[in-house]
Amino acid sequence: MEQMPSGDVLDSLIESGLHEMERERSGLLLSGFSAGLDIGFGPLLMAVLLTLSEGTFGDLSTEILLATAYSVGFLFVILGRSELFTEHTTLAVIPVLDGQASFGQLGRLWGLVYAGNLVGGAVFTFLAVLLMPGLGVVSPEAFETIAYKLVSHDLSWLFIAGIFAGWLMGLMAWLITAAQETMSRIVIIWIVAATIGILHLPHSIAGNVEVLFGLFMSPAITLADYLAFQILATIGNAVGGAIFVAVLKYGHVVRGAQ
Repeated sequence: MEQMPSGDVLDSLIESGLHEMERERSGLLLSGFSAGLDIGFGPLLMAVLLTLSEGTFGDLSTEILLATAYSVGFLFVILGRSELFTEHTTLAVIPVLDGQASFGQLGRLWGLVYAGNLVGGAVFTFLAVLLMPGLGVVSPEAFETIAYKLVSHDLSWLFIAGIFAGWLMGLMAWLITAAQETMSRIVIIWIVAATIGILHLPHSIAGNVEVLFGLFMSPAITLADYLAFQILATIGNAVGGAIFVAVLKYGHVVRGAQ
């Protein structure tokens, strides 16, 4: 597996981050919206498999199957070059650390991509809960089960686990940039996304769809559950990607070059 040297990876991430910051507002919003739509296929496939499978969460074979299904949405988004907020928590921080972009530019990029992701995810969820049960391949109980797995924890867990999810997404962004082959990138995306899935870590964009499934389909999931999840998962993801990947990777590459 051919890989870039660390310095070249850093340069490529800076170039990509600056390119995204310079894009038009409408382009970022549409790309973020597309990513929000596409990532929903992962949680939807999880609900379908949970409906059709005899197993449930806690069963090893079912957990592996659901984690693999979860990664499908990430494959669609990342290989399709749509904009995902949790990638940009690493990608866009590095040009700021390097002094080539401002915090204002970072905030603009984050805000536009995040808004597009959430709206896209909400539209996908609405369409899924409206159309899928009628096909007989997914049950309302499966939507509730997936959502409850994320909101049944206390608030401190949501934040700390969100850090780990953001950390993993930052590593994904770094490793995908380092990899030179499409197949290598597919394997990286699958490993990282499946790890997030099997650990049931709160990912603010995929989880947006998962928890909205429950909010739309079950009285057991409340708006307060959704808001608590979304706020803490988002903050945790941002901290994990920005500090544990962007700051540390940038620091060791720059210091190593001195």
